[in-house]
Amino acid sequence: MASVHESLYFNPMMTNGVVHANVFGIKDWVSPYRISVLALLYEMTASKVSLPERRRLNKLILPLLQGPDITLGQFLKTVEGCCHQTAYAVKLRLHEMADGELKDMEYFFSTLPTPFSAFDSEAYKTSVVGLFMRHMLLAYNKLSFSQVYKLYKSLQQYCHTLVADDSEMDLTSTEDTVGDRVDKVELDTPLHESESDTSSSRGPLSQKQAEYFLARQAYLLKNDENKALKPSALQEQLNNMLKFNPDFAEAHYLNYLNSMRVQDIFLSTHSLLHYFDRLILSGNEGKSNGDEGYGRSLRYAALNLASLHCRFGHDHQADLALQEAIRIAQESNDHICLQHCLSWLYTLEQMKGSDSTVLTEDSVKMAAHFCLPYLASLGIQSLVQQGATQGKTAHKLMDALKDTDILHWKHSLSELIEMSLAQTTSIWRMYGKSTMALQQAQLLLNMSSLEPVNFGVQQNNTEAFAVALCHLAELHAEQGLYGSVSELIQHLKEQFPPHTQHAKLWMLCDLKIQFEQHMNEGKYHLADSLVTAISALNKTEGLYRKAQVLKALKRSTAASNILQQLQVHCEKMKSIEMTIRVLLSTAELHWESSGFSTTLPLLLQALALARQHHLQSLASESILHLAFTQLMLGVPEQALNVLHEAIEPILAHGAVIDKGRAMLLAARCQMAVAGIGTHRREQTDVCTALLAVKTLTEAAGNFSTLNCKERLRDVHYLQAQLHHFLGQTQERNKCAMLFRLLDQELQSPAPLISMRL
Repeated sequence: MASVHESLYFNPMMTNGVVHANVFGIKDWVSPYRISVLALLYEMTASKVSLPERRRLNKLILPLLQGPDITLGQFLKTVEGCCHQTAYAVKLRLHEMADGELKDMEYFFSTLPTPFSAFDSEAYKTSVVGLFMRHMLLAYNKLSFSQVYKLYKSLQQYCHTLVADDSEMDLTSTEDTVGDRVDKVELDTPLHESESDTSSSRGPLSQKQAEYFLARQAYLLKNDENKALKPSALQEQLNNMLKFNPDFAEAHYLNYLNSMRVQDIFLSTHSLLHYFDRLILSGNEGKSNGDEGYGRSLRYAALNLASLHCRFGHDHQADLALQEAIRIAQESNDHICLQHCLSWLYTLEQMKGSDSTVLTEDSVKMAAHFCLPYLASLGIQSLVQQGATQGKTAHKLMDALKDTDILHWKHSLSELIEMSLAQTTSIWRMYGKSTMALQQAQLLLNMSSLEPVNFGVQQNNTEAFAVALCHLAELHAEQGLYGSVSELIQHLKEQFPPHTQHAKLWMLCDLKIQFEQHMNEGKYHLADSLVTAISALNKTEGLYRKAQVLKALKRSTAASNILQQLQVHCEKMKSIEMTIRVLLSTAELHWESSGFSTTLPLLLQALALARQHHLQSLASESILHLAFTQLMLGVPEQALNVLHEAIEPILAHGAVIDKGRAMLLAARCQMAVAGIGTHRREQTDVCTALLAVKTLTEAAGNFSTLNCKERLRDVHYLQAQLHHFLGQTQERNKCAMLFRLLDQELQSPAPLISMRL
C-alpha cells in the first residue's frame, strides 16, 4: 500500500508532486491516525469514565500526540489498556465514518469543537489538546475537495486493514505505566508490521513527532541501548525522515550515533559531517554561543571527527583532525573547546602507548580553572588509571578517587559516579583484592541512579554496569560457582544484546571463563576452539591463550615462539600484568626443556615486577613458581618457607584453582621434608606426613569443585604414597582405587607429577 502522504492529496508540503525541503515549516497535517486521536479526544469528553481510567487516558494523550503514526490495531490496543469502553467507542466511531459516506467525516469535523465549548476559552486555546485540535481543524479546512475525498479513502483503507499487532503486550496490567505501553508499541512497530505498511513507505513526521522520536532514541542509546530500536530499524526510520527533509541536522547526528553502534566508519563519518554542514545552514549556531556559528561549528566538527577516529583506532587521522580543531579554537580564543581538545589529546597519547601524565595533569588544572567539573573528573580518573599501571600504591589512588566522588555528588554527575565505582572495582581486581572488588561491584549495582527516569528506563545500562557485572562473573567463576556465572552472563546478554556497543565486554568475559574451565578440566581441544573468538575481541589475550593450549599439548617450540612475540609486544605497550604472565609461562616451558635452574632469573624478574606494581595475586603466583623450582632443586625446607609467604593471600583472595595448587605444592614439600620414599620413620617425619595428608585432603576438595580430574589423579597418587608410608593399608587401597578409576576415565598417560605445578 502506498503511503497516504505519498499520494499527494492532502499533504500540504507537496506541490505538483515535489516534496518541499522545509518539511517542518508546517506544524501538522491531517492523517487517518490523527483522525483516530481526534476521535479519542472526542469520546473522552463526550462519555463518562471512571476517575482511574480518565487518569490513565490523560497520561496516554501526550505520547500519542508526539509519537509517530501507528496502525489502528496498535492504537486501539493501547487505548484498551486504559479504558475498554473508550476504545470500543473510538473503534465504533471510526468504522461509522469509514463505512458511511464522505458527509459522515465532514460531520465529525464540524461537531468536533462542540464538547470543548464549555471549557474556559484561554485553557482551550493554550492547552496541548486545544492546540492539536486547532491545528487539525485548520489543516482540514485548507484541503481542497479532491484532497478531502482522498483523505476519506485513506481513512477507509486504514480502518479496513485493521490487523492486530503481532507483539504480545500485557495491556491489562495496572502496574505498567501508560508511557511504557506506548514505548512498547513504538519499539515493535518497525519490526512487526506487515510488508504493506513498512516504515520506508511512511510519510514524513511532523515537527513534534520528529523531535520526540529523536530525543527518545538518543536518550535510550545513552542510558539503555537495549530498549532503543535495533540498528537496522533505526536506520530505516532515519532514512525515511531524511528522505523528506535532508537538512534535518539532528537526524544526521542520531544517524552518526547509530552507525557507531555497528562500527560503520564510512556512514558514521558521512553522517557526522552532514550534521555540522546542516547545523551551519540552519543558523542554530549564533553569536550568543561565544563566537559566530560558522567558526564554532567548524572547530567542534573537527573535534568530533578526531574523537570518531580515536574510537576506531585511527591514530594518524585522529591526530590530524585534532590538530585542526586546536588551530581553529586558538584562532577563535575558545578555551572550552581547547580543553576538550586537550582531553582527547592525552587520550590519543595513551592509545599510542606514550606517557601522557603531564598532559593529563595540565588538562585537570585548566578544567578546574575554567569550572569544567566533568572534564576535570575525567582527567583525574585517567590519572588514577595511569597510576595503577605505573605501580602507585592503592591508598593514593583511592584518595584521588574519593576527591573526585565529592566532585561528582556535588554536581550530580551520575555517569561519572558509576565510572568511578567501576574503576575502583577494576583496580582492586588488578591488585588481587577480590573481596574489595566484589564489594565495589555490588555497591554500583545497588546504587540508585541520579538520572531522571524517562521512557521506562529504570537504571542506566552503561559501560560501568557491564564492567561490574563482568567482574562479578569472573569472581564467581574463580570460586567454581558456574551456575551463578551462567545467570550473570544470561543477564548480560539480555541487558546488552550482541548488537549493542558494550556487548564485547561480556563476550570476552564469557569466552575467557569458558577457556579457563576447559583448561582446568583438561579439555584442551575445546579450549583451543575458543582461541580464535578470543583473538577477534582481544588479540593479546588470544595469543596468550594460544600459548597456554600449545604448552598443555606439549608443543613447546610453537608455544615459545608465541610467548617471545607476546613479550616484545607487552613491553612495548607497557602491559605489566601480561608481561608477568608471559614470564611465568616461559619459566614453565623451561622446566620441561632446559632445567629448573635456568628459570630462576625469569621468576625473580616476574616477582620483582609484581611487587613493584603491588600486584598481589601475580606476586603470589610467582612465589608458587619459585617454591616449586626450589622443591625440584632439592631444597624442600626452603621451598616450604617461601611458600608460607604466599599461602595467606591465596587463601584469602585467590581462585579455587590457585588454592588447590598451593595446597598440593605445600603437601609435596611436606612429603619431601618427611622423607617419603626413604626407610627412615622418625616421629617428626610422621607428624609432617600426617600434616601432608590433611593438606592433600583440602587440595582434593578444591580440585573437586572445579572438576579437575587430572590434578585429582595426582592428589590420589600422593595420598596413596602417604598412607603407605604411615602403614594405613585400608586408606592406601582406597586412594589407589580412586587413582585407578580416574586413570581409566581419562584414558591418557599421567604426566610426570614432578614436572607440573
